[in-house]
Amino acid sequence: MSEYGDFSMGEQHEALDELHQVDAGQENYDSQFGVFQQDHAAAESTSFDQGHSVEFTGADGSHYAEQDFTSYDHSAAETDSVFAAEGSESYDASQFHELEALQARFDAGFAEGTYASN
Repeated sequence: MSEYGDFSMGEQHEALDELHQVDAGQENYDSQFGVFQQDHAAAESTSFDQGHSVEFTGADGSHYAEQDFTSYDHSAAETDSVFAAEGSESYDASQFHELEALQARFDAGFAEGTYASN
């Protein structure tokens, strides 16, 4: 008769450590500025006239007239304008930090046995 017996027992320990870290940042800058414009305009007008007129009425009641005339006209206009548009400027910044940690522990105990007999 043969007997066979095997028996084992033990413990098993395992651990998992994981670390994940993220650092990020973002900055934005924007500027917009308009146009500056300056205008100037001028106009001038001059008129000068001279004349001579003779008038005569005949026969019975003689009529005689003589005229000299001068006409002078002057006008001027001037304009100045300045135009400026507005501007804008903006800035923003953001930062992001993330830390993830995972820790897991696995403990196991076992016992097994084999017995055979003939």
